[in-house]
Amino acid sequence: MALGEEPAAGAPEDGAEDEALARGGFLESFCESAETRALLARLPAVLGDRAAREGALERFRVIMDKYQEQPHLLDPHLEWMMNLLLDIVQDKTSPADLIHLAFKFLYIITKVRGYKTFLRLFPHEVADVQPVLDMFTNQNPRDHETWETRYMLLLWLSVTCLIPFDFSRLDGNLVAPPGQIRMSTMDRILEVAETYLVVSDKARDAAAVLVSKFVTRPDVKQKKMAGFLDWSLHTLTRSSFQTIEGVIAMDGTLQALAQIFKHGKREDCLPYAATVLERLAGCRLPCSNQTLLRKLGVKLVQRLGLTFLKPRVAEWRYQRGCRSLAANLQLCAQSPREPTVHAQTPAGDGDGDVPEEVESVIEQLLIGLKDQDTIVRWSAAKGIGRMAARLPKELADDVVGSVLDCFSFQETDGAWHGGCLALAELGRRGLLLPSRLEDVVPVILKALTYEEKRGSCSVGTNVRDAACYVCWAFARAYEPRELQPFVAAISSALVIATVFDRNINCRRAASAAFQENVGRQGTFPHGIDILTAADYFAVGNRANCFLVISTFIAGFPEYTQPMIDHLVTMKINHWDGVIRELSAKALHNLAQRAPEYSATHVLPRLLSMTQSLDLHTRHGAVLACAEVTRGLYRLAVQEDRPITDYLDDAAVQGLKRIHQQLYDRQLYRGLGGELMRQAVCVLIENLSLSKMPFRGDAIIDGWQWLIDDTLRNLHLISTPSRQQIKEAAVSALAALCLEYYAREAGEADPARQEELTRCGFSLALGALPCFLLSGRLQQVLAGLGAVTLIRPEDVSFAESRRDALKAISRVCQTVGVRAGGAPDEVVCEANVSQIYRTLLGCLRDYTTDSRGDVGAWVREAAMTSLLDLMLLVAREQPELIEATVCQQVMCCVAQQASEKIDRVRAHAARVFMALLHSGGSPVPHVPHREELEKLFPRSDMASVNWNAPSQAFPLITQLLGLPAYRYHVLLGLAVSVGGLTESTVRYSTQSLFEYTAGIQKDVRALEGFSGTLLQVFEDNLLNDRVSVPLLKTLDQMLANGCFDLFTAEQNHPFGGKLLALCKEEIKKSKDVQKLRSSVAVFCGMVRFPGDVRRKVLLQLCLLLCHPFPVIRKTTASQVYEMLLTYGDIMREDVLDEVMAVLGTTAWDAELPLVRGQRNRLCDLLGVPRPQLVPKSGTH
Repeated sequence: MALGEEPAAGAPEDGAEDEALARGGFLESFCESAETRALLARLPAVLGDRAAREGALERFRVIMDKYQEQPHLLDPHLEWMMNLLLDIVQDKTSPADLIHLAFKFLYIITKVRGYKTFLRLFPHEVADVQPVLDMFTNQNPRDHETWETRYMLLLWLSVTCLIPFDFSRLDGNLVAPPGQIRMSTMDRILEVAETYLVVSDKARDAAAVLVSKFVTRPDVKQKKMAGFLDWSLHTLTRSSFQTIEGVIAMDGTLQALAQIFKHGKREDCLPYAATVLERLAGCRLPCSNQTLLRKLGVKLVQRLGLTFLKPRVAEWRYQRGCRSLAANLQLCAQSPREPTVHAQTPAGDGDGDVPEEVESVIEQLLIGLKDQDTIVRWSAAKGIGRMAARLPKELADDVVGSVLDCFSFQETDGAWHGGCLALAELGRRGLLLPSRLEDVVPVILKALTYEEKRGSCSVGTNVRDAACYVCWAFARAYEPRELQPFVAAISSALVIATVFDRNINCRRAASAAFQENVGRQGTFPHGIDILTAADYFAVGNRANCFLVISTFIAGFPEYTQPMIDHLVTMKINHWDGVIRELSAKALHNLAQRAPEYSATHVLPRLLSMTQSLDLHTRHGAVLACAEVTRGLYRLAVQEDRPITDYLDDAAVQGLKRIHQQLYDRQLYRGLGGELMRQAVCVLIENLSLSKMPFRGDAIIDGWQWLIDDTLRNLHLISTPSRQQIKEAAVSALAALCLEYYAREAGEADPARQEELTRCGFSLALGALPCFLLSGRLQQVLAGLGAVTLIRPEDVSFAESRRDALKAISRVCQTVGVRAGGAPDEVVCEANVSQIYRTLLGCLRDYTTDSRGDVGAWVREAAMTSLLDLMLLVAREQPELIEATVCQQVMCCVAQQASEKIDRVRAHAARVFMALLHSGGSPVPHVPHREELEKLFPRSDMASVNWNAPSQAFPLITQLLGLPAYRYHVLLGLAVSVGGLTESTVRYSTQSLFEYTAGIQKDVRALEGFSGTLLQVFEDNLLNDRVSVPLLKTLDQMLANGCFDLFTAEQNHPFGGKLLALCKEEIKKSKDVQKLRSSVAVFCGMVRFPGDVRRKVLLQLCLLLCHPFPVIRKTTASQVYEMLLTYGDIMREDVLDEVMAVLGTTAWDAELPLVRGQRNRLCDLLGVPRPQLVPKSGTH
């Protein structure tokens, strides 16, 4: 791949994310306030109409979803929206369906804004408790259509539970009906909570919120907390996470317990904490395959642990003196900070206050750090941080040590990820003392490059991302003086992750962490300069990072060597081939920044890696050797020194031996051989371009063998790799010939010339230098011309024809043009005509196979080659361009510019404009040049999107007014108008009709146009690629009245000629599509009076007895529609009878039955009955 093509390779990686980012964050207020108010106000009106009700609900959902990223914009409007909806709910006359609908709208608002913000807006007076409770009596917990109602009611009840009065005061002295005891309000609420904690819908989450606020009330906790906890533990004990019902029950119960131990007072919850922890351990949640249950288990464990420990701020924690970014930068500019003094806790202080259950809690949290799911690890990491904040210094340090045990290469990527999250939490909270940094930083540096191959991919992206988060957290947590000893290592590691990480999110995370360190620490070398080049958007393109940004950063000596070492150690042997190629090219650039280090340390190391048993290492090392050598050569050229000044004899010999060593070990065979062939071809190209001193050496024969063998056996190479290997081999051949096959006087080595000019590799021939083509040009052009011919045995070999055309163009560019030159030396008068014939012939390549129109590749290549050749000849020998040849080229290109494939059409239009507006040396003999320059002014063409049919066809159809172009443009338009693609058909038809409408009053112009159309038809008879869409085009033109001028004349020759061509086209045809299209054309031709009409009606009668029933039915249907439209062509009484016969006959019945009705129609229409012709040889 060429270096210039690389940035495009990374473009699709992040296009969608950048687009989403560009759209996000642009709202400034709740713009749909008035619409929302009207929508909510008309809810009662739309209740009865299901479609209107669903439409209103969907519209409100769309409005709210716009504010998912900026929900705070809704805050000023939440109150009036809630009041409008609660007015419906609290209205005693509101039907149940309307109440459910109002709660659906309330839920949508809650989903966007979050229930915590929304909760405080609910009415929560004492008078609201009983009405809300009463609403639950009408609810069915198993009704899945109205779960939003129950969810919102539970949230509403949870906020009413906060009233500062004892619930017993609400019960009064009222007695229930005889024989029944009225339940207290407290019992009713608890019953509701327990009921909905085990339902399968989202009401379960709201029930947990209700429990946390209700059970922790002072009056409730004395009477009901113990009982509720017993119920919860019993539910957990009898539930199994292996059944759906058990998972649901455990989910609700764990949520409730976690909320209680979070919001309840420590002294209230402490008596039950040990029992809950013991029962929780018995549930064996870590063995569950339910992620949510494991997360809730970890969440509950950490809440229990916090209950065991007294809430306090650890006196020993690290406190950074200043957390303001602006103040930090100001202080850094003024003077160095004074050392931060850490409070020292006396030995043994508080040790006796730690219950033994805490050890179990810490152990379970450490297990949670290694969970297979991120949400569980994240919850465990936060629990570790919260617990450590309440522990004595020595115990907290033990926790840090246990966290560091996660960073063993025996652990999974999940353990590394959880360990990083825990370290970030500890650092962020000041619980990771500076004395521990010397243990922590090396671990984080390993995590920044962590990657493990798994099958055909790798894991570790989350670990590297979390390691960036750790670096970000450390930047905010520590004084610059604390991190000073580690600045060089951390800054280099973050820079490497920013530019060389495979994953876009990791690159952006590393960039953000680097930015935070630059701002908070102020000690990263060249921080501002690097951030300017490697910002959030710049690192989105992977190729740009490897090839551009890395080169800039390597200009700072602090980063050059670490970047090179990382590429050699981690990226050259990467499992992803694209990364290996980018890494090699990056080393090409970096070698020029550190030439001595690259030559003395990097290259010997790479040479040893070329013999590795690992395929990826071997492939990457060969590519890297090639690129490093080329980079050193470029630097040597700039300094006017030979390459051997950088490379010692051992390196030169090592480079020379690579091919032979691979050949001896038979590493060019098998699937791995494909990679090695491509890599060694790149090596050959770069060593040749670097002018290595191998002229006359036996290695040249070995290289030539590899190139020949690769090109000869391309058919054995897997399809995905074939094109890349072919291009690499051709590039290697060109460089090899140019450097090693020329004599000192610039002439070719005769032996080499004979061998190479006889090889039949199209692209390889195109890559040969001028001195090898000298004296053999005719032979080369004849060989390439033969490849472009379409033979029955190689119809589908479109790629070979395409490559041959590219080669012809390159050969012509290589040898140049000289009118009086020898045909074996240069392009001249004797051979230029043959070249044009070859290229123009390929514009008629419309071959198709299972891949579609593969001939389009050939046509595109032919147009490109014609453009290159025309411009070359016009620049050097314009007299070689004949008027007839120029007209053929321009007309054929114009035809391609009016056809149906967008890509081909756009390419042809650009070629056409380049030939018309060629700068410097204009192409001579362009037909109608003045008119073309007026139709297509140079200044306007740059803004035209030729891929868009709406822009292309209105311009191209203007060429119909120029006689020289009319035939070819009409040929292309016929295919487009009769095509299948909706946009192409629409705009091509529209443009064609606009042109024909403009010439309706000009008889001469219309006759010229129609004559050309008939000529196109005649020239393409029985050519289904053109004739079938042309019939569709004629049908549309007849229906649109394009030939109305001719229908006024009796027996106009256009109608007769068109009828004869249509009859010839469908003669003995079995193509249903073609027959249907011809029926439509015949129906459109009944408007031509005289003999044409009678012959058309006879033809339609013949089709009414066609052997195919579908054609008979189609003909009858279209004739019926035609008579409805053009009923004036016959008497009214005859018309009624004809239409009755057409409408009542079963035209798909047996032919003998249909034939009688058909004959009756012939009599009515005044045409002779068709007679059966006996087959020859029958008696």
